[in-house]
Amino acid sequence: MTKTLEFWFDFSSPYAYLAAQKIDDLAARAGRETLWRPFLLGVVFGVTGNGPLTRQPIKGDYTRHDLERMARYMDVDWHMPDKFPIPTQHAARAFYWIDKDDPDTAKKFARVAFNAYFARNIDISPAQTVLNIAAGCNVDPDVLGPALQTPEAKQALRDRTDEAMKKGVCGSPFFIVDGEGFWGSDRMWMVKKWMQQGGW
Repeated sequence: MTKTLEFWFDFSSPYAYLAAQKIDDLAARAGRETLWRPFLLGVVFGVTGNGPLTRQPIKGDYTRHDLERMARYMDVDWHMPDKFPIPTQHAARAFYWIDKDDPDTAKKFARVAFNAYFARNIDISPAQTVLNIAAGCNVDPDVLGPALQTPEAKQALRDRTDEAMKKGVCGSPFFIVDGEGFWGSDRMWMVKKWMQQGGW
C-alpha cells in the first residue's frame, strides 16, 4: 500500500492556498499519495482560542505582507480577498461528496475553489458559488446541490473536523506524515526531509 501524506486545510486559509500549489508534487517525489482533508478551522479556533492572523494587532500587517511576498516568490496568482475570512462548510461538504467516488476530481475542485477565492477574489462561501465551481469540474450541480444539505454530508464534515482535532491539527495547513504532525506551509521543507529520511 502506498504511504500517504495528509494535507489538512480550511478553504479560507491563505497559507493553505499556497501549500496546495506544491503539496501533490512534494508527495509524489517521495512516492506518496496526498490525502486532501478539508476541515472547519473555526471549530478548532473555538477550542484553541486562536483566530485569523490577519485580525491580530501587528501580526496582521506582517501576515498580509508575508502572503504577498510568498505569492511573488512562488509566482502564484494572489489577491487578498475583500471578504476574509469566510465560512467554508459548503466547499468542504462538496469536496467530501465528490471525493468519495472521485478523489482526483475532488482535488481539482479544491484547487479551482482556492484559486477563485485567493486569485480572483470570488467569495466561495455561498452554496451556489460552490455548485458553479463544481459544475466547471464536470460535477452535476443538480445532484450535488441537494446532497450538500443532507444530514449525512453535514455529519461527514463534522466527523472530519473532529478527526482533525483528535490528530492534533491546530491550524491550516497542517501535514501529517507517518503519524508526525507539521503545522504551517513554512514546515513543508521539514515534511520533505522527513519523507526522505524516514524521520529523526
